[in-house]
Amino acid sequence: MPKLFQRYEFFIGARYLRSRQKTAFVSLITFLSVIGVAVGVMTLVVVIAVMTGYEHSLVSRILGVESHVLVLRYGGAVADHQMLADHLRQVPGVKSAGPFIYSQAMLRSKTGISGAIIRGIDPEREVDAEVPFRQWPLERLGSAAPDENGTVVPGIVIGKELARELKTKEGDLIFLTIARAPEKRAGIMPYIDRFKVVGIFDTGMHEFDASMAYISLAEAQRLTEMGNLVTGIEIRLNDVGDTDQVSEEILRSLGFPYRVRNWKQLNANLFSMLMLQKTVLFIILTLIILVAAFNIASALIMTVSEKVRDIAILRAMGARGKHIRTVFVIKGMAIGMIGTSIGLMLGFLLCGILETYPFIKIPGDVYFLSTLPVKIEWLDVGIIASAALFTCFISTLYPAWHASRMNPVDGIRYG
Repeated sequence: MPKLFQRYEFFIGARYLRSRQKTAFVSLITFLSVIGVAVGVMTLVVVIAVMTGYEHSLVSRILGVESHVLVLRYGGAVADHQMLADHLRQVPGVKSAGPFIYSQAMLRSKTGISGAIIRGIDPEREVDAEVPFRQWPLERLGSAAPDENGTVVPGIVIGKELARELKTKEGDLIFLTIARAPEKRAGIMPYIDRFKVVGIFDTGMHEFDASMAYISLAEAQRLTEMGNLVTGIEIRLNDVGDTDQVSEEILRSLGFPYRVRNWKQLNANLFSMLMLQKTVLFIILTLIILVAAFNIASALIMTVSEKVRDIAILRAMGARGKHIRTVFVIKGMAIGMIGTSIGLMLGFLLCGILETYPFIKIPGDVYFLSTLPVKIEWLDVGIIASAALFTCFISTLYPAWHASRMNPVDGIRYG
């Protein structure tokens, strides 16, 4: 008997989905319910895919520009950096380690002026073909070029937006103004020197392209009068997934007075904000599916009212309350599954269009990126589909329970 009624439950539940002239209004509500679920799921898929793509693109670009791990020293600069870098290269998971100097400066060309973050690096250690945004002409930093008067001028590599602000191009001369340590040059003007633009890089991130400039480590040490000292050691890893473990191993290996900062810690606020936005958008957009779920409940309640005689006949034939409940749960879940499937397909289609034709532009100075990235994570798709189906299931419970509680005698008498 259970298997027989199980077949009838699915048959009857599917039969109630079909449209008949006298139940056209109920069928319209059913259709609108499917559309509502589909629109909600489609919107969730696209929005979450965009947020996930934005996060992944941001991480990729940040890791292409910033170091994975920084080793700094409490209270000042790092001495004996060559020995320290050699020691760090022996730590498991470390791919490369090199010294750097970090300072703020003012850049001035013939037609523009702008503040910049100067990073002094060792060009031989920084050239890494496997890092997408480090494929810049950094090797040119180590070779000084003479100007029109024969004076040797060191090279500098600047960002695309910074070059646009300065109205300069590759081969032009610019002036770099940098403040030296007060205890070394008290009472004198900041140091000014000329540099030749030997390269212009484009990371796709407005914040980096508008503020970053690279010079050789030797020139940075000369300008800042740090001698053989450096700001710290920058480290790149074989696998960024091991960032936390390698950071802890480095900290244990070095101990005080050294401290370790990795890319996750440096950008913690940014990624926390992105996660919060993603969660809030998911909750808000789920309300669209919730509205569709109310339509499903309304359609089932009206179906129960119109199928009073059918329900009474089934009860008189021996169907139990749970079988009646299953009939209407099947109808409601069928609406949810059809709407979810349509929504997923439309969502994938829109994501494919956005990925193939990035016609939506966003302001790079606000969102760091200039185009709208898309990345579909199957875990997110599973969560969206599960949330939609669960919401639809909840909406079927009351109408199904109400149908199962009907008295068969009253149904035959008044149906």
